[in-house]
Amino acid sequence: MLAAFSMSCATVSAQENVKKEEKKEQQETKRQKKTVQEVVFKVNMTCENCKAKIEKNVAWEKGVRDLVVNLNRKLVTIKYDASKTDEETLKKAIEALGYTAEKQETAAQKK
Repeated sequence: MLAAFSMSCATVSAQENVKKEEKKEQQETKRQKKTVQEVVFKVNMTCENCKAKIEKNVAWEKGVRDLVVNLNRKLVTIKYDASKTDEETLKKAIEALGYTAEKQETAAQKK
């Protein structure tokens, strides 16, 4: 009987630990969403090689979460972790490749 009681207490304790861990994970996910920002740059790229050069190099910058390079519109959209980098650093990374980078206002920023 005592063994069964001890086992049920251990099970309850384990379930509480799982719930605490799930709550921590949810809070971390919310925190991460708050720190992810988006910036769009107009870049003077002219060809597929330019696009590939930007994709290969800027994607590896610290804090970059997502990178979309649109050659037709000459836009580079970057989602990044604001706790690890900022717009100016990302702009300099593009400029270091030999391109100009002019920040564009996004639809979310216009609201």
